[in-house]
Amino acid sequence: MINWTESLFQKMERKLEAECGRMGERIPYRTVNGIYQEDYAEKDIYWWTNGFWAGILWQMYHATGKELYRSRAEVVEVRLDRALHGFTGLHHDTGFMWLHSAVADYRLTGSEEARVRGLAAASVLAGRYNPQGQFIRAWNRENVEEDENCAGWIIVDSMMNIPLLYWASRELKDPRYYYIAKNHADTVKKTLVREDGSCGHIACISPDTGESEGIRRGQGYSEYSSWSRGQSWILYGFALSYRYTMDQGYLDVAKKAAHYFMSNLALTEYIPLCDFRQPQEPEYRDASAGLCAACGLLEIAEHVRDEEKNLYRKYAELIVKNIAEKCCEWNPDRDSIVQQCKVDYHSTGAQHTDLIYADYFLTEAVLRLLSKDFLIW
Repeated sequence: MINWTESLFQKMERKLEAECGRMGERIPYRTVNGIYQEDYAEKDIYWWTNGFWAGILWQMYHATGKELYRSRAEVVEVRLDRALHGFTGLHHDTGFMWLHSAVADYRLTGSEEARVRGLAAASVLAGRYNPQGQFIRAWNRENVEEDENCAGWIIVDSMMNIPLLYWASRELKDPRYYYIAKNHADTVKKTLVREDGSCGHIACISPDTGESEGIRRGQGYSEYSSWSRGQSWILYGFALSYRYTMDQGYLDVAKKAAHYFMSNLALTEYIPLCDFRQPQEPEYRDASAGLCAACGLLEIAEHVRDEEKNLYRKYAELIVKNIAEKCCEWNPDRDSIVQQCKVDYHSTGAQHTDLIYADYFLTEAVLRLLSKDFLIW
């Protein structure tokens, strides 16, 4: 008898193969009427999610060996060269863009061209480091003009980008990248993670001292609330920093954030709210936050004692199973899998949508549960 994870993988593969046949060379973000109509290589080559489609393809290539996935992923990687060469439009999300494309390619195929792309992206990220304030600055000045009094921004999303620096440090045997990543993680821990395990999204940081000048609302409900995808970035990101540094403090932060996340999930049938401290109405959900957290919980499970592993793995399974049953579109004739996602609490337009990174985290979570994944971070 096929277990539920294997059955889920089979449905996922049918859907992704059909999408590959329709996509051509496009880089998707979200659908319009169930179809990936926009090509983000043309719409915005610097868009932060442009690596996730390649990440899905490399994960599926590793799991199945099918050349279709590899050839499509290589096309995305080449198209992203325009962003590297353009440079000025890049910001703190080079990890999301090139860990999933070039670095994944290098890890699986040994491509020297892919290695060079990954190292160039890591150098861009390292170049954003403020040594006096000990943080990697988020965004570019034109992105944050609404708060001209803030000279330095730091965001929780960055914890998922700094694995690019840990990789580059090992690849080049150069500790500079390692210490930039570690110093930045320490600043995130100090400024954005609260004692109860919740976190803010954005902190304004003094570029001269590194001291926090306050938390900003960002994509959550308020500066005092708990944006669920930010929570998932923290619990997964600090678990990954523990993997690379073996700093016990990072694993402790990941576990604290995980327990906060899990306690809130139990109240909403394992599909997280967009913000764990949002008003009761309207009830916005964000399945993407749940799936990212599931991957983070499985990462934590790899680093704790045997008697703890089952707790994290069980919660990951509950998240994946409930989202697969209640939030997914499995018709191969329609694009995207995971529905019921929310970009941010206060966004206008479609209140719930599909998002390419939700499909990525579903793919990673299912393959992790089946031990068919590889480390893409």
